[in-house]
Amino acid sequence: MSGFALFAHQFRYDQKAFWRNPASVFFTVMFPVVLLLIFATVFGDQTVEVRGGIKTTAYYVPAIITLAVISATMQSLAMSLVIAREDGRLKRGRGTPMPAWVFIAGRVGNSAVVALLMLGLLAVIGRVLYGVAIPWSQMPEIVFTLLVGAAAFCCLGIALTAAIPSQDAAAPIVNALLLPLYFLSGVFIPDDQLPDGVIHFADIFPIRHFFEAFFDVYDPGSAGGGLQWGNLAVVALWGVAGLLLAIRFFRWTPRGG
Repeated sequence: MSGFALFAHQFRYDQKAFWRNPASVFFTVMFPVVLLLIFATVFGDQTVEVRGGIKTTAYYVPAIITLAVISATMQSLAMSLVIAREDGRLKRGRGTPMPAWVFIAGRVGNSAVVALLMLGLLAVIGRVLYGVAIPWSQMPEIVFTLLVGAAAFCCLGIALTAAIPSQDAAAPIVNALLLPLYFLSGVFIPDDQLPDGVIHFADIFPIRHFFEAFFDVYDPGSAGGGLQWGNLAVVALWGVAGLLLAIRFFRWTPRGG
């Protein structure tokens, strides 16, 4: 069987496993939808002083899509791989003739597809319920930005597994890393309400840069409205660092042996 056929088989398996897991579907798919409904409904009539002033709903649609992409990639991969490692499934899979890259590629492919699905789902909800226009003319730039971010955060999620010692620690560690950065990066709290020092601190990390790059291509009123190469470069560099760490420290056997 060719490498592509093996990948396709593994990808189909990972898709089925994902959609048959209620916890994964809720936290990866439904949770971002719930957040968008809450933020857009509660603050929908307000205006935020971002990019010259926009409605809060127009701000939160790309913001929550950013969160959904990171949730489908970094968060989902880190948690699911640690669980599979500690259950011994990674060790058993590593002992089969299937190449290791096929297993990882299947997981990454599943995460990328879910991220693209969340883009469509949240964009449609924003358009239908809150009148936030879908920038069709910007769609190539939007998809490219999303895929760069998805690839980088997949690498970071795989690398993060090396720092998680057990199944029980997976969710607390991942959430402890991501939730504060969502607040500091402007995903939950608009830029105009964050102190400059907070923004400068958030600029160290990839979430802020991915959000800015995605926001600028999603919001038709943004200056330029094109690809934000500077922000994408920072995200890509973090992804390369994550890839190198994953190659060095990722393990297939449980921490207990």
